[in-house]
Amino acid sequence: MKLKTTIAICTLRAAPLVHANEGSGGVGMLPTDEDSANVDRTPSYSPYAGRNFPTQVFWGDTHVHTDNSLDAKGFGARLNVEDAYRFALGEEVVSNTGIPFKLSRPLDWLVVADHSDGMGAMKEIIAGNPRRLSDPQVRKWHEQFNEGGETAFEATMDVINAFSQGAVPDVVLDRGFQKTIWDDVIDTAEAFNDPGRFTAMIGYEWTSTEDGNNLHRNVLYRDGGDIARRMVPYTTAESFNPEDLWRWMAQYEEKTGGQVLTLAHNGNMSNGIMFPVEVNPATGKRLGKSYMEARARWEPIYEVTQIKGDGETHPILSPDDEFADFETLALGNLNLTVVKTEEMLKYEYARKALKDGLKLAEKFGTNPYQFGMVGSTDTHTAQASAEEEHYIGKHAGTEPSPGRWDHPMAKFAGRQYDGWAMSASGYAAVWATENTREALWDAMMRKEVYATSGPRMVVRFFGGWDFSEQDAQSRLPAAAGYAKGVPMGGERRQAPNGKAPRFLVAALKDPMSGNLDRIQIVKGWLDKKGNTHEKVYNVAWGDAETRQLDAAGKLPAVGNTVDIENATWTNTIGDSELMTLWEDPDFDPDQRAFYYARVLEIPTPRWVVYDAKRYGIELGEEVWKTLQERAYTSPIWYTP
Repeated sequence: MKLKTTIAICTLRAAPLVHANEGSGGVGMLPTDEDSANVDRTPSYSPYAGRNFPTQVFWGDTHVHTDNSLDAKGFGARLNVEDAYRFALGEEVVSNTGIPFKLSRPLDWLVVADHSDGMGAMKEIIAGNPRRLSDPQVRKWHEQFNEGGETAFEATMDVINAFSQGAVPDVVLDRGFQKTIWDDVIDTAEAFNDPGRFTAMIGYEWTSTEDGNNLHRNVLYRDGGDIARRMVPYTTAESFNPEDLWRWMAQYEEKTGGQVLTLAHNGNMSNGIMFPVEVNPATGKRLGKSYMEARARWEPIYEVTQIKGDGETHPILSPDDEFADFETLALGNLNLTVVKTEEMLKYEYARKALKDGLKLAEKFGTNPYQFGMVGSTDTHTAQASAEEEHYIGKHAGTEPSPGRWDHPMAKFAGRQYDGWAMSASGYAAVWATENTREALWDAMMRKEVYATSGPRMVVRFFGGWDFSEQDAQSRLPAAAGYAKGVPMGGERRQAPNGKAPRFLVAALKDPMSGNLDRIQIVKGWLDKKGNTHEKVYNVAWGDAETRQLDAAGKLPAVGNTVDIENATWTNTIGDSELMTLWEDPDFDPDQRAFYYARVLEIPTPRWVVYDAKRYGIELGEEVWKTLQERAYTSPIWYTP
């Protein structure tokens, strides 16, 4: 069934959400059916009185690097932690190459996630700190960086390779110096944190790249600086193994009373080790229950889209999904020392991991891949922008210039990441009760988050048994969503007799971006033989007067208004808002399953097309020129 209605988003500030447990318990868990039944629903003149569920979506970025990151500084970054916050707040900030930039709209929150390894050290290497230059390798880097140009670029590649091989000189990894920098990072976050208005969430990146295989994680703190500064960030100089990072996180919580979570990113550069199912690639040992429980405990969300390629799925993994090939970057590991093979893809993408998680839950009783999804930029410029027509670039060498589309983002041993293939993506959307560290972090823990490739479309997604068509016609879908079901990130257990899950899904376009093409629900399930499957359902779409599903459930394309020569497009196709109630027609109450919503915009120009117009350049035939921006919600799981 397809219903279309007006959607309004409630913007009242709510009281803190009471976190009851459904399933595994603990902070950030969702209310049970019993909890929902006990909510006081005494009629009131105000329909908003007494509500305590999240009513606002807060936009931010979990992944911003400044001049404290070795690679960012090596690429030419001049902007610091303070600049990153000022830019996110909507201030005009002059870029690393001298170009004034300003976001079209401020962000609500930001995580400055500089690499923990060598944090702040590159500034000293370039400046010529005698203590750092005592090492001949560091002295060579100093000379190369100060020569500038291609020599400096190659030196940065050399630094990245050194980290991947565990061959960074000890003087770069000085823990005492790291503590000084970490204190400065925290002091700056405390200065910019303004509860209720702007959140400076404390964090860092643990950058495991052993032999070039990407297992990067960002660590996010619920805590303020008084607690976060009690332990210095964990580094790969101590271990490349994510299990050791999780042990450090447990020690941090035990020693400080604080709380942390982590999120992995760019499985597409892991060369088949991001989402293991049998053997732990870090140890060579078979995976066991302890691994499953630890990963489920510490990694509630995953960064599914960013500059270095989209990570939802791959067309080889999802051949029946016509939208699977989106900003696909599958060349090899991070430093391109090992070329990608098809076999690696199975353990690199979010959708396949979600399916494998069902199998592992059946075997071990815990699903290590029951994660929510966010997007972020991974910018190395300190400027958290994800806008195509306003593409700042993601490191200083890719800031606006006529030739940046044809200049490699990175180059290793004769192989390269093409500049034009880099994505402007993305942002993280969080449904939280208020704009504070605690509320945002709690929402991430309960996975009430979603990813976008950049546009700020508003998306709601609820699962339950008793939603009605009337609920799908309400202008406040969340009222029915929370009362009768669970939001994105939640779980439904044991279907009532004769009932299939119903999903209430709504999307409202970004007013500064393209109209909506369609809403899809992606389902994955585990059959009785232990095999996993997936299917993509078109559930709501724009231009419904002229587009209808065929017998196979396929929907005609929305069209394309992009004028590449002039870098323009029009919102004369698609709809501004979509909303529907959808019931799974293929439901089996005995099968584990997950469902998430994917929202697609109409086609619009990629950043390279805007560059071509501005600079009067001609792009190569191989260059991707349009895209359909999108959002991915966190899944809702069904467990028999």
